[in-house]
Amino acid sequence: MSDPPSLDAAYALGSSAEATRLYRDWADSYDDSFATRTGYRAAGLVAAAFAAAGGRGPVLDVGAGTGLLGLALADLGIGPVDGLDLSPEMLDRARAKGCYRGLYQADLTAALPVLPVPYAGLVSSGTFTIGHLGADALPGLLALAAPGARVALSVSPKIWPDGFDDVLKGMHDLRRVEEVIYLRPDPGHEADRTFITSFRLP
Repeated sequence: MSDPPSLDAAYALGSSAEATRLYRDWADSYDDSFATRTGYRAAGLVAAAFAAAGGRGPVLDVGAGTGLLGLALADLGIGPVDGLDLSPEMLDRARAKGCYRGLYQADLTAALPVLPVPYAGLVSSGTFTIGHLGADALPGLLALAAPGARVALSVSPKIWPDGFDDVLKGMHDLRRVEEVIYLRPDPGHEADRTFITSFRLP
């Protein structure tokens, strides 16, 4: 029996199958029961970092979820935006927001679908974290972007030592700022932080 949808359950994910079940069950309530309630900041911080670095469309949102980052980009006038996510149920919620040009269901640890590449920008919020994607997934995703593309990601400091310095070696304008993730964190998550990382591809 799987754990009920929660931040702790998300951090404990050990496979794509477990992630598919968790986000299937969480999709309908994710925005209200998690993002709004906790004051989740990462999507807005990533969008702001991308805009500040001169990011432009077309943009690929990696791990789009319910579309919080796509909506934040739209609010800043950045687009068009496409989204990738493992969960079709989460993508249904993203589609309802009306801020994506295209949405694609994919296991980001496996073969990716045919996409309208290359992208001028890549963004991701909440996907490079415990129980989700690591640095090993990044090269294949960066290959979808054009030379000189701008990238902005949130990356958990807890997984950063597992290869991110190696993958990002040679990137231009590399910045990494540590931020608090939640304005109203759940008990036990008061100290949760994220790196907001931005750079330009060679």
